Amino acid sequence: MKMVGALLAVFREAEGYTQRSLGAVFCVSEQTIASIEQGRRPLKSDLAEQLDELLDTKGALSAAVRNMPEVDLVPMWAEEYLDREREAIAISWYEGLVIPGLLQTEAYARAVFRSRVPVYDEDETEQLVAARIERRDILHRRVPPSASFVIWEAALRDRLGGDEVHVEQVRHLREYAELPGVTVQVLPLGRTSHAGLDGPFILLETPEHQRLAYSETQRGSTLIADPDEVAMMTQKYAMLRTQALNTEDTRALLDRLLGER
Repeated sequence: MKMVGALLAVFREAEGYTQRSLGAVFCVSEQTIASIEQGRRPLKSDLAEQLDELLDTKGALSAAVRNMPEVDLVPMWAEEYLDREREAIAISWYEGLVIPGLLQTEAYARAVFRSRVPVYDEDETEQLVAARIERRDILHRRVPPSASFVIWEAALRDRLGGDEVHVEQVRHLREYAELPGVTVQVLPLGRTSHAGLDGPFILLETPEHQRLAYSETQRGSTLIADPDEVAMMTQKYAMLRTQALNTEDTRALLDRLLGER
């Protein structure tokens, strides 16, 4: 993707466009053009064709997209989400089986990737772990996003990676629960209703105040922009927050798990 992005930058500059002015032609943000040129977001084939026509590139961008090698570690279907996550001004995340990726420790993330079937080799695992830990920087930006996490207690009770990894992860979660702009709530076991039975999902708000939803399955993912669907998932998240412990009771539960109270 970096090669395709570099080509776009060369062709754009040759025709005298800035990232902002080029984005305006296609009603996309300056950040979107920048992300494509930096290799952080894939150039979609339909946009490549339109750019070829505008920039008079004789089909070079379309050909580059068609012949782009497969993404090995991060599937293409996840690339756009990761880019939107980096830009988001608000993140709401429900997780039922594992700790949310932005809140994972290095050891816990390693245990998650080592649980994959079929297994990754060690080099792949370490690259994936490094990429996941780097994502945590989002929560430490000078102006971090507003971030809300609801985690089913089952994920906290599990001991993925062993007891030491578990204790470190719970302590890490407890520390992140004190970060400015971060809200952590635990949905306890034993509730008689549960709004998250369809599986984990994430809600994002972009700098342009577009609201998106994201969910993953065993073999792919969906980035949802349809306002009706996003509204439905927003309602679901609001219900999960009412079913979960409040932030004070969540911190108390984490303290109990750590044996500090």
